[in-house]
Amino acid sequence: MQVFGSFVAGQVSPCQKQFSPISRCLSVIAVFSCLSAFTGCGSGGSQSSPIVLPAITSVAVACAPSTIAPNATSQCTATVQGTGSYNSTVKWSTSGGTISSSGLLTAPTSASTVTVTANSTQDTTKSGTASIAVKSSISPPTITSVAVACAPSTIAPNATSQCTATVQGTGSYSSTVTWLTSGGSINSSGLLTAPSSAGSITVTATSTQDATKSGTASVAVQSATPPTITSISVACSPSAIAPDATSQCTATVQGTGSYSSAVTWISSLGAINATGLLTAPAAAGSVTVTATSVQDPTQSGDATVTVQVATPQSKHVVVVMEENSSYSAVVNSSQWPNLNSLIKTGALPTNYFADTHPSIGNYLMLTTGQVLTNDDNSTQVWNVDNIARRMLASGVSFKIYAEGISQGYVGGNTGLYLIRHNPFALLSDVAGDAAVANQVICPFTQFATDVANNSLPEFSFIVPDVNDDAHNGTPQQADSWLHSNVVVPLSSHSAFTAGGDGILMVVFDEAATSDTEHGGGHVSPVLWGPNVKAGYTQTSTTVYQHESTLRTWMEALGLPDPPAAAASAPSMSEFFVQP
Repeated sequence: MQVFGSFVAGQVSPCQKQFSPISRCLSVIAVFSCLSAFTGCGSGGSQSSPIVLPAITSVAVACAPSTIAPNATSQCTATVQGTGSYNSTVKWSTSGGTISSSGLLTAPTSASTVTVTANSTQDTTKSGTASIAVKSSISPPTITSVAVACAPSTIAPNATSQCTATVQGTGSYSSTVTWLTSGGSINSSGLLTAPSSAGSITVTATSTQDATKSGTASVAVQSATPPTITSISVACSPSAIAPDATSQCTATVQGTGSYSSAVTWISSLGAINATGLLTAPAAAGSVTVTATSVQDPTQSGDATVTVQVATPQSKHVVVVMEENSSYSAVVNSSQWPNLNSLIKTGALPTNYFADTHPSIGNYLMLTTGQVLTNDDNSTQVWNVDNIARRMLASGVSFKIYAEGISQGYVGGNTGLYLIRHNPFALLSDVAGDAAVANQVICPFTQFATDVANNSLPEFSFIVPDVNDDAHNGTPQQADSWLHSNVVVPLSSHSAFTAGGDGILMVVFDEAATSDTEHGGGHVSPVLWGPNVKAGYTQTSTTVYQHESTLRTWMEALGLPDPPAAAASAPSMSEFFVQP
């Protein structure tokens, strides 16, 4: 019986897989002709390298096993050698029995010698053969010996020793054994548990195939004091690492007798492997690493590794507020071309959500760590802990640059200015102190002056009017305003060039009203500056919200203990270059 099959021993081009040998030859000749037509083209008249036509040089066949019983099988393989992109497929045939397309021979029902032939499908003049002996009588498998070894060979009462059996034989013999011990007990895997008193134990392994074949080993049970674990100490180096970095932990085990120094490792956060290599979690925190004795699980030791995720310190934090735009409407959108260009050189949190609807609660969360109200018409002044209070107490300079208002203005809506978009005008530390308000609340025109004079404060909060923040105007208008009035001026400021400490953060207060995920919907803040990871897209699964932004601003400004929800919010330090 003859069948076609294939054996992969060379590269087969897509064309060779698709067309017949004749078609392939014609295709190769055509390609050769086309390439020859270009010989000598180009400057200098250089000649193309000659094309090597595929050719089969040899076919070799091997079958294993080479001796089989009637109706048994043997796997045959063909090794095809050739030049060029030759075809390695072969056609199988056998003088007796049957053979499949994959070269699996099934012997005939009677004894004989079978010749297996593999013919190249590309060049039928090239073939190879192998002979298979089909024998009616093949000697059955036998067991010739069983040897036993136990380690350790000397143990204390009630201790354990692992015994192994080495079985030798002929043919396809079975290496399984049954275990027997003259004292104590032994399980099916050869683990001996010594008796409670001293003595000599004989362990026997008997072949399950031939019960007349067995082997023995002796284990001495001595009444000496059993090994004990007295202490475990753990050290990790380095003891302070960045998120996702590694620290190698080692355990020092002390004990008496022939104790085991093996330990198992666990960590309270991150992951640790069997060798004690700790991989830190993605967020800052304290990781406890514990090593526990394998011999005595009541003995363990601990070490603490500090995961330090640092937000770089900055004397030039600039924030620009945008309005009511969902993540999907901004990222990769043609309506925000300049912002998307900024994303490519800055960092993009992809798992960031506003806290509520409508706007006002998000602005208050960004400054106080609390929503406080969802009434967009509220002009209540809040006397709660907030970032302005912290900056004033610590001497951190700050300004609010708002379109459409005059210096020190803390009144309500006017023109295209909405007070709810300026949360500092709703905080008692600013709105309740005219001197402070006059010092920190500025018309937006002052921003260009301060940039030009290199006199930006440590914290700048920019409030575009409703035509320029995508609230009433188009996204394209907001994108163009942001680029021209903020990004371009900052690009030439020393704080935002290499070696500077500037951080620009563009924040969208909320997503579309229909998106209520995590309260205020999925939005796309953007971070940019010399210490921001360039082109970084969030890799962690951390959920960030406006309280994380407040925390991150305060970390950059060196202000401890963020207020309210910001105190427990995850820092956004993963978006910054770590030292």
